[in-house]
Amino acid sequence: MPVRRIGILTGGGDVPGLNSVIKGVVYGAAEHNAEVIGLRRGWDGLTLLNQDVPETAIQFVLPLNKENTRTIDRTGGTFLHSSRTNPVKMKRLPAFLENREMPVVKSNPDGTPAAWDVTPHVLKNIESLRLDSLIAIGGDDTLSYADHLHRQGVRIIAIPKTMDNDVRNTEYCIGFSTAITRALDAIQRQRTTVGSHERIGIFRLFGRNSGFTALYAAYVTNTRCVIPEYKVNLPKLINILVADKKNNPSNYSIVVLSEGAEWEGYTTIEYGEPDAYGHRKKMNVAELLAREIEMHAREETVVSDLTYDLRSGSPDFVDKMVAATFGTMALEAVLKGESGLMTAIVEGRYAMSPIPDPKLGPRKVDVANLYNRERYRPDYKNKLGLPIFLTRA
Repeated sequence: MPVRRIGILTGGGDVPGLNSVIKGVVYGAAEHNAEVIGLRRGWDGLTLLNQDVPETAIQFVLPLNKENTRTIDRTGGTFLHSSRTNPVKMKRLPAFLENREMPVVKSNPDGTPAAWDVTPHVLKNIESLRLDSLIAIGGDDTLSYADHLHRQGVRIIAIPKTMDNDVRNTEYCIGFSTAITRALDAIQRQRTTVGSHERIGIFRLFGRNSGFTALYAAYVTNTRCVIPEYKVNLPKLINILVADKKNNPSNYSIVVLSEGAEWEGYTTIEYGEPDAYGHRKKMNVAELLAREIEMHAREETVVSDLTYDLRSGSPDFVDKMVAATFGTMALEAVLKGESGLMTAIVEGRYAMSPIPDPKLGPRKVDVANLYNRERYRPDYKNKLGLPIFLTRA
């Protein structure tokens, strides 16, 4: 049957380029007389939407057209807003669902429910909205629920986005290029401060489980880096940074860290309550490394946290181009009636891949070919024949 009504949502952290995807889908759908329904706040919208209360429809459902999406690609963030809601593991039921039977997926020690799976309500909302297909834009967490819905029979196409660039089955995720561009700019600008004070500069970037962001930022700034995939030797790292500083005419050195970076004898310290997908906050590894350097090498440091700044503002050329293309690819797949697929780049080419199996976890840096384990920096050699992003999906 022809597709007449398409839902679209963005989940997880925002990145530059999301609005280009949304606009691309809306403009393409208009050529096929298909309607696009924006679902606000990601999966949160489909869990809090109550068809019996019209006010929730106004809050979480936004019909999209050329007029209200005409200029959205000129800015960053997401026009539809976002959330980290996981409908499979809701710790608190919306009030209107408290008297309805929802599967309990976790119980407290006293036997009372601790988490519910509200997928039955999500499926009911998808049916009530008369959605023929759904486009979900997100990272590993958002796409794990997209995979769950696909297995429930919902026709769904995914689009990968994350600054970490760690979604499986693709070499590239929307937001990654802009993040590296911003990191490059920030590190180069802050060289003047680090150099003026003759210190060791420590830059912390996103990368909970994968080191792509730190690795590529170090690649283009020609600096040392520490990534989650490889535990460095702390005394050796400190000696390298002190030697770099001594050999630099401006008497400073720089290292880039993933937020999940570790070294021998240190394992990431987490704290606080886990979020909807089981993630806890990580202790600031840059501050911990600064302490070690100051204590063991008697060198002063400058710590800079570049995390959230990398995801703000407008997309760069690569992200805007890939986002617009991914949007069109997703629409084409929807119009063909396909499901369970994700827009991707494979061996440097646009492709459609299966939505990743959540059980496999995030994609990791190929340490053997991309990271110099002796010098604690990216490996610049032997790139002939590799895709532009240096590693295959």
